[in-house]
Amino acid sequence: MSGTAVVTGAGSGIGRAIAKRLAADGYRVVVNDLDLARARVVADEIGTSAIAVAGDVSKESDVDAIAGAASGSVELLVNNAGHVHQTPFEKMQPADFDRMFAVHVRGTFLMMRKFLPAMLERGRGSIVNIASQLGQIGGIELVHYSGAKAAIIGMTKALAREVSARGVRVNAVAPGPIETPLVMGLSEDWRKRKAAELPLGRFGQPEEVAATVAFLASPAGSLFVGQTLGPNSGDVML
Repeated sequence: MSGTAVVTGAGSGIGRAIAKRLAADGYRVVVNDLDLARARVVADEIGTSAIAVAGDVSKESDVDAIAGAASGSVELLVNNAGHVHQTPFEKMQPADFDRMFAVHVRGTFLMMRKFLPAMLERGRGSIVNIASQLGQIGGIELVHYSGAKAAIIGMTKALAREVSARGVRVNAVAPGPIETPLVMGLSEDWRKRKAAELPLGRFGQPEEVAATVAFLASPAGSLFVGQTLGPNSGDVML
């Protein structure tokens, strides 16, 4: 493979694994994170085929900066930037809800809006949005998170219907619980309860999600349009 891939939220966890896998597959990778230092660490791990750029995907000016850093045609956009906050619904504040939807939904929208036109002009490209299995089944004390991830799945399907015939494939990946800093930041009780529910009996690894993204972006995934693939330890079976 060749070309440029932009991966948001790539300073750690799933995003880091995706960036490293895509670089190994031959992409030049734009590593985005809120924290420039973390993005630079990952870019340094990858080497000369990566560039680090800071940015909050919920802000138009930051999205413009990410696009500027890409400085050329982007073949693959991976919307991975995420935010997790755990609270019972009765204690959830509007600010908690707004931030969750800003990062996941508005951020995904702004990034697709920025990079899609050039893909359509070239008649080729791929977008992979990172959702969550909780967007399919819901999660206790994660109403805002589950809702935001469900919105990503809906946007993925709708946009895929609009643009697939014009050469751009749009798909989603909905991981189950993965051993990342975000998930490990949830309560121990939540993690124990969720692990007990999984048919596979374990949380996934970031590299397992990265492999799914790489597949969707590859020629082997050419028939996948508007799909939501689920590396989720069996938490959701479709």
